[in-house]
Amino acid sequence: MTVLRTIASFASSTALIGSLILVTLPAQADTLVIPLGQQTGQAAVTLPQRGMSTTNVTQRHGEPFRRHGAVGDPPISRWDYADFSVYFEHGKVIHSVRQHRRQGN
Repeated sequence: MTVLRTIASFASSTALIGSLILVTLPAQADTLVIPLGQQTGQAAVTLPQRGMSTTNVTQRHGEPFRRHGAVGDPPISRWDYADFSVYFEHGKVIHSVRQHRRQGN
């Protein structure tokens, strides 16, 4: 009988300590700020549209400063320009993304 009381007392003490630890732990979170629409000076650049060919992109925007080879299946390649990147699948634009520029302090 004494052993059962000791076990019961130990179990309730452990539960109490566990509850206190959970209650006293502070919650923390960071705030991530994404400056959408603050790319001043880039609004004049029209991004390549979905479905455009590599030839059309080159005619409108010139040669990219870097071409990344195709990777994966389906093969996805990327061209980097000064203000944006263009993603291609089988020679057609699937997505264009503006490059984020940090504002000077």
